Amino acid sequence: MKLENFAVTADQMRQIEAKIFAAGMPVAALMEKVAGRIAARIQMILRAEGRRQKESEFFSGCGGWGLAEANVPGIADVRKEAEGKEVFDLQQLPAIGFLVGPGHNGGDALVVARELHFQGFSVVIYCPFAKVKELTDCHLRYARSLNIPCSDKVDVLTNCDLLVDGLFGFGLEREITNPIALAIDQINHLNKPIFSIDIPSGIHTDTGAVLGTAIRATRTLCLGLWKLGLLQDKALEYVGKAELIDFGIPWADVENVLERSSKIHRITRKIALSTLPLPRPPVTHKYKEGHLLLICGSRRYAGGAILTGLGARASGVGMLSIAVPESLKSLLVAQLPEALIIGCPETETGAISQLELPANT
Repeated sequence: MKLENFAVTADQMRQIEAKIFAAGMPVAALMEKVAGRIAARIQMILRAEGRRQKESEFFSGCGGWGLAEANVPGIADVRKEAEGKEVFDLQQLPAIGFLVGPGHNGGDALVVARELHFQGFSVVIYCPFAKVKELTDCHLRYARSLNIPCSDKVDVLTNCDLLVDGLFGFGLEREITNPIALAIDQINHLNKPIFSIDIPSGIHTDTGAVLGTAIRATRTLCLGLWKLGLLQDKALEYVGKAELIDFGIPWADVENVLERSSKIHRITRKIALSTLPLPRPPVTHKYKEGHLLLICGSRRYAGGAILTGLGARASGVGMLSIAVPESLKSLLVAQLPEALIIGCPETETGAISQLELPANT
C-alpha cells in the first residue's frame, strides 16, 4: 500500500511516531532526516522557479517565435544551464526567513535553516518564544553560533524573498492568541511566498478549522502522511499547493495504528482514473456494455443536463439515453450526438411533466 493514499488524524500520527521512536529511531536523528528532505525539496522548487524565470526571460527577448519551445534556437542551452545549481549565483540566491515555534516543528525549521545557510542562502530566524523544547533549543543555540540572525520581531522578515513556517506543527488544538496571532497576521500581510512545514500554523490537524488565525501558505510540505485537516474545505485557502514529503515511515507501523482506528482513504486522481474507461473486449456491442438512462435538466438548468451527460459518456457506458424537457432536446443532441436524446412533455416552467420513454429504453 502507498502511504500517500491515506490521511491521518493528529492522534494517529502521534501513535505512529511513538512506534518509530520505540523501535530505536532517535528523535534527533529523525528530525535531521526530515529536515534534510525539506531542505532538498525547497532547493528543487527554487531551482525549478529559476529555470522558469530564465526561460521566460529568454522567450520575451525573442519577441515571440510562434513555434514550439523545443524548436526555438538557444532554448536547449538555457535548459542545460538550468540543470544544476548554477541557475543561481550567490547574488541571486533568495533570502529566506524561518518562523520558528517552540516544538519540534520549530526544530525542523531550524535544521532546514542551518542546511540552507551552509548552501550559501541568506537566512534569518524569527522566534517569538522565550521557552522552547530542549532539542529545538539546541538547534537555536547552534544557529546563533553560526551567526545566523535571530530575532523575536517580525521586522526581521521584511527583506526576505521566501518564508518557511515552522511555528506550530500537527496536534495544535488551542486557539492562537496575541501576541502570536498579531504576528501571524503581520506575516500574512507581508505578501511573501510561504512554505509551511507539515501543516500551516493555526490550522487544526483533524478538522482544518482556523484556530483564531493561521498562516496563509503558498505551499505546504506535509511530512510522512497526509493530515486530515489539509483535505478539509475550510483549510484549502490556507494550504496553497500541498505535497507529501516521504521520509520512510515503515508501513507496518502505519498499518498497526490504522487497523485499530478509522482508516481514511484519499481518492486521488490516479485512483479515480484507474478504472476508467471501463474494460471491454475487442469485439462487443454497445448494449453489452451497459445502458444508462439519465433523467435530468430543465429550461433554467440546461447546463446540468449537459454536464451529467458528458460525465456519463466519459465513464465508458455502452449506450446512453437522456430524457430531458422537449425544449432542451436540440441542445443536448448538439452536445452529445452519440446519445439517444428523449424529449419529454414539460411544465410551464420548463421541467419534465411526464416521462415518456421508448419501449426498449
